[in-house]
Amino acid sequence: MKIGYKRVSTLDQNLDRQDLGEVDKLFEEKISGKSSADRPSLNSLIEFSRQGDEVLVHSIDRLARDLRDLQEIVQVLNDKKVSVKFLSENLTFSSDQYDALANLQLQMMGAFAEFERNMIRKRQAEGIAKAKQRGVYKGRKASIDPTIIQKLAAQGKGATNIATELGVSRASVYRLLKNQEMGS
Repeated sequence: MKIGYKRVSTLDQNLDRQDLGEVDKLFEEKISGKSSADRPSLNSLIEFSRQGDEVLVHSIDRLARDLRDLQEIVQVLNDKKVSVKFLSENLTFSSDQYDALANLQLQMMGAFAEFERNMIRKRQAEGIAKAKQRGVYKGRKASIDPTIIQKLAAQGKGATNIATELGVSRASVYRLLKNQEMGS
């Protein structure tokens, strides 16, 4: 079975440029590639794949942006006797065939993908710092209304109950409650 995997980093990005050709099953997600642990579609693909399947990915950086994650994902799939093919790089990895040159290329391309991600984060941090100096950086919009948390806390609800009710983390609730106490 040919299984496709497509990934982009943000919701407003488009998956269309990642042409995989004809596949029997397709897994897609719009999520950062920084960690394989937090990628439900990738985890579903790994669970779904069976011996003899071939996973098609447009390019190495679509599968992972961290070299260790990349190597681990390929190894997990190969251990299941599933091959992984990267179309842009024209590299295939399978458990029955070891190619030292392909393995070197995987490591180099994975290292470049990780380097690129780190450079993006560095430039972003520099841009934020400069915007803060100019007084134009406001941070991201608050996703939690502090007045709702304050009302629920005033009703005697604890942080765990508030977090569960609002679908947020307890740390966020504690942080907002602490900020409200400090502002009072």
